[in-house]
Amino acid sequence: MLASGSRGNATVVSGGRTRILVDCGLSCRELFRRMKQADEEPETLDAILITHEHSDHVGGLAVTARKLNIPVYFTEGTHRAWMRWLSPRRQMSYKQWLEQMRKQAAERQAEADDAAQEGEQDESDLALDSTAESEELAVPAPAKDPTWLPAVEFFTAGEPFEIGDINVSPFTTSHDAADPVGFVFGVEGVRMGFATDLGYISPNVKAQLQDLDLLLLESNHDLEMLKDGPYPWAVKQRVLSRVGHLSNEAAAAFLEDGYDGQAAYVILAHLSESNNLPELARVAAERALNGRIRLLANMLLLAAQNEPLSSLYF
Repeated sequence: MLASGSRGNATVVSGGRTRILVDCGLSCRELFRRMKQADEEPETLDAILITHEHSDHVGGLAVTARKLNIPVYFTEGTHRAWMRWLSPRRQMSYKQWLEQMRKQAAERQAEADDAAQEGEQDESDLALDSTAESEELAVPAPAKDPTWLPAVEFFTAGEPFEIGDINVSPFTTSHDAADPVGFVFGVEGVRMGFATDLGYISPNVKAQLQDLDLLLLESNHDLEMLKDGPYPWAVKQRVLSRVGHLSNEAAAAFLEDGYDGQAAYVILAHLSESNNLPELARVAAERALNGRIRLLANMLLLAAQNEPLSSLYF
């Protein structure tokens, strides 16, 4: 894991001859710096896989994909939302719109009046018009499309697919995005489950996060810290909602009652820098695991925002 949190998320999953970048919420330069810090070469990446379109998951996507010339995998809903985010429409008031309509109508009327008054043009007029037209067409080429990617591949939640040697099983999550997903990756007999940015653990998510060798689970906020913290009340309500983020308490409840305890590693991810403390997240998870933490099972790790987590090997 190269980064995890509200200022950027990115993880490298590798197996066989395939390397995938899961989310690209860091700038291209910072992503490459952290990959090299983690002894990973950016040029070895085969694809980028996106969970949803929020900026902390796609902020560096376009530049990175172009730099490496690799495909990006989205759901269709996420791809459309990402394109809208990069191509915002200009907002105008009703008064501005009405004035624009009147101006366009006046221009059309003036063109019609001019056409009615003009007689047949002589050859010199035609030559002048032809020159003017060619000059008018000689406009600068439009700026490069900010949504352009080397290749786009679509997938659908609930329908497994493969990227090289890695099997990908996407599943729907509850979050305020267009079509958010989590993943279970399978390669060479190892299964890794990724579930962050979810307001609650729905039955389908619970079913997916079983029989894993690695579980990456959101533990975003402490309830009391969030309630007393600096966020506006509307933002607090959004985080606490069923399409917001998973609290330490909710993550612990799943680890205690809904998790089968089979993973070698449990990684707590997407910790809030404003509304959580690593110690609070860790204590809640340790209590929930209730003695199941051992050298070869349920080793508890915390992903950080500012530095990569040490690589894990199976």
